[in-house]
Amino acid sequence: MTPPPARRRRAGADRSAPARNLLRRGSVRRAQAITTYGVGSLVAVDQESFIVSGLDGADEHWSLDESPRIHERRLARLLGVQHFRLPPASDDSSRDGLRVRRFPLMHSCPECDDLRRHRDFNPPPGRSICGTCEVDLVPSRFVIACEAGHLDEFPYWHWVHRAAGRGTTAAGQCGGTLKLRSTGRSSSLRSILVSCTCGVPEVSMEGSFRKRALKDLGLRCRGTRPWLGTSVPAHTCSLTPRTLQRGSSTVWQPVLKSALSIPPWSDGRADPLAEHWDRLRRLNSREEVEMILNYVFEGGSPVPIDEVMALLDAEREEDPNGEDTPTFDHRYSALRNKEYERLRSGNDEREHSRNEQFICETPLGDSTALHPLGVTGPMLVKKLREVRALKAFTRLTDPDSTTESNEVPLSDSDMRWLPAMEVHGEGVFLRLDEDRLGSWEKAPAVAARVERMRGAHQRTLDQRAADASRVAPSPATPRMVLLHTLAHVLINEWSLEAGYPAAALRERLYATDDMAGILVYTATSDSAGSLGGLVAQGEPDSLARTLHSAVRRASWCSSDPLCVESEASGTGGTNLAACHACVMLPETSCEHNNILLDRALLVGTPEDPHLGFFADVLEQ
Repeated sequence: MTPPPARRRRAGADRSAPARNLLRRGSVRRAQAITTYGVGSLVAVDQESFIVSGLDGADEHWSLDESPRIHERRLARLLGVQHFRLPPASDDSSRDGLRVRRFPLMHSCPECDDLRRHRDFNPPPGRSICGTCEVDLVPSRFVIACEAGHLDEFPYWHWVHRAAGRGTTAAGQCGGTLKLRSTGRSSSLRSILVSCTCGVPEVSMEGSFRKRALKDLGLRCRGTRPWLGTSVPAHTCSLTPRTLQRGSSTVWQPVLKSALSIPPWSDGRADPLAEHWDRLRRLNSREEVEMILNYVFEGGSPVPIDEVMALLDAEREEDPNGEDTPTFDHRYSALRNKEYERLRSGNDEREHSRNEQFICETPLGDSTALHPLGVTGPMLVKKLREVRALKAFTRLTDPDSTTESNEVPLSDSDMRWLPAMEVHGEGVFLRLDEDRLGSWEKAPAVAARVERMRGAHQRTLDQRAADASRVAPSPATPRMVLLHTLAHVLINEWSLEAGYPAAALRERLYATDDMAGILVYTATSDSAGSLGGLVAQGEPDSLARTLHSAVRRASWCSSDPLCVESEASGTGGTNLAACHACVMLPETSCEHNNILLDRALLVGTPEDPHLGFFADVLEQ
């Protein structure tokens, strides 16, 4: 990671921009630049704290050698961009990296207890130490943020002068110097004391995290966006910010969207046309398409016209039906529907070239062994490619509970690309028998149990949203919770049987009224994703043994009877019989942040053993 230059550098003799010579501050992996340390997030490096800069100007300092383009037309169309780019590497040989800016600017000195802006300590260039005491400065532990995504310094001056009655709200007009110290008596906020040399009484930080704490001071959000730089004007914002710890997970939450590369887009032949698809879609005839392609590509179209027309037809098939102006959720559902269809139908390796990135075949074994389990249609996904893009980020609100209006863009200007990463791996796809599933999910006990979870989840979504009327309904349904929990127990079982770490596997759920399937696939970009070990587990006999073992293992938890008899668990009571000792997974493996889980829907409860979809397995 590299901070931006402090001032504009001179151009060379030929007026060209000079080579950058920016200070380096730590390193992050490419995947972390999407999931953990993306644009707008805070990253701690040694004793310093930085915020990752926006993408404005990234086209200039992200070289194509270190940050190549990624093409995935279906996802690019969904997100309204032309292509994606890998974040730059952060190793010693890289010429550039992620740009960062110092934030928060308020620091304290543990020796003299002064609390000032970083530059007021007069630190030597390139170092973060007190110019007087020569000890490492400590970045402010507290920041403030609002649900619109703005981020700002904690108002220490207002906090310590709130009862002084000076008749002014302008910070710093008292002429004193702020001091910050800790009594060391406890780790609570009461032990952190703020004072001012102007003589006002010393106050603690206790109460600063109250929801109305800053509103009671008469403060409103200033609309600051430090990740875009001080030269970018602040937004007008009428929201009241809240105090957060600098390292809190609610300071930054990524909005990630992903898609599998499926035919006819999965062989890479359409990549040269990535920047022209929006224009081609507006044309009505084959002759117009051919004329445009011959004009754009002087030597003729790199893709035969017949293939171009087939690709345009395939893209129109993915348009949501019956929607004049489809919402983002409708378009994302249409994308998932097309993946489900392709996973069901398969894509034989023998019929395609070596460049094909999606190979899905029917197992050679007899699938009748799975019928008593209510499982059908297993498919071996021998080769797949997934592209995950960072669409935006949120603060204070969970990405699944927010509307697009609360999503914070990654740049101040419109971008025709987004940062993304690609994963090549393998997986196993399976479906549940629709007849058996349909009769099971109509059971009153099942519906009542899921309704408790859905109600708790909906309340959580409403509480976190600024406008409850615009919150999407909870996705909790009997089949969704069942498929979600089944995917978790399968990942846990395969991590024991096939030697994969649980964090190396990931779920992809297909749970709507006309879909009932799960895809478990390798989620890492290293060699563990393509060794064939997971595909081997998808053969019917092996899969049946795995399901038997997984269900029996899920019937008991080391936290029972507390776990299975729990009336509510998880964040906001969005889980029932689920804990870290039985079905919860690493966050990278779960699509829904480990909520909406209930193993009782798999195996039943002591009071009602027939509640579970796989109750018959336990009786065998």
